[in-house]
Amino acid sequence: MLKQDLIMKNPLRLMGHQTDDILCDGGFGAVIARAGVGKTALVVQLSINAQLRKQNVLHIALKDPVKKVCLWYDEVFRNIVEHYNVSDQDKLYEEIIPYRFIMTFRVEGFSVPVLEERLTDLMEQGIFVPKMIIIDGFPFHDDVRTSLDELKTMAKTHGFHIWFTVTAHRHDMPATNGFPPDFSQVADLFDTVIQLLPEGKEILIKSLKGGPENMDDSPLRLNTSTLLLVDHS
Repeated sequence: MLKQDLIMKNPLRLMGHQTDDILCDGGFGAVIARAGVGKTALVVQLSINAQLRKQNVLHIALKDPVKKVCLWYDEVFRNIVEHYNVSDQDKLYEEIIPYRFIMTFRVEGFSVPVLEERLTDLMEQGIFVPKMIIIDGFPFHDDVRTSLDELKTMAKTHGFHIWFTVTAHRHDMPATNGFPPDFSQVADLFDTVIQLLPEGKEILIKSLKGGPENMDDSPLRLNTSTLLLVDHS
């Protein structure tokens, strides 16, 4: 399979979007699920697809060390190339690695000013200029709107968009708009929201905001062993 064919198999296209560039500069996307359901695997797939298209991705992990994040990328990439029978797998992986930069923080040490300082250092030295940022483990709590507003301003200024993972808790009742209660208060800042729901031996993918209108007519599912989207095309 050619690289261009692999790009066409990316998650957002399988979800029915015409293009995976669905977020404009300053745009926010979210992947919501309970712990262990597949949030990180899905955003890593989005990241790998961007890398295949030669777009720089900054992956910010607030809970996992760099080594563990790298293992996520190794595993997801291996599952993708084996599933689609891609040739020259090692060569392709070496080709896309320069388009990825992993940055870690402790949750309590993360703030937008600190992130902007570190990001500015990278950009001004020409080390790395992201087009997409992933924030895995961002804490959504009562006073989070100020930080999100700051992140949106920074994203618009520097010309990138941001995907977040959002942890839903089993004991929390959804708000009237269907979002987890902590996330509900800031959902208006997000352009696209995707939810992952365990359903027997599969993981249902549901569009809560910004997805194609007919997506729920033929819902997509994740394969629980590979955590890849099931492709019926």
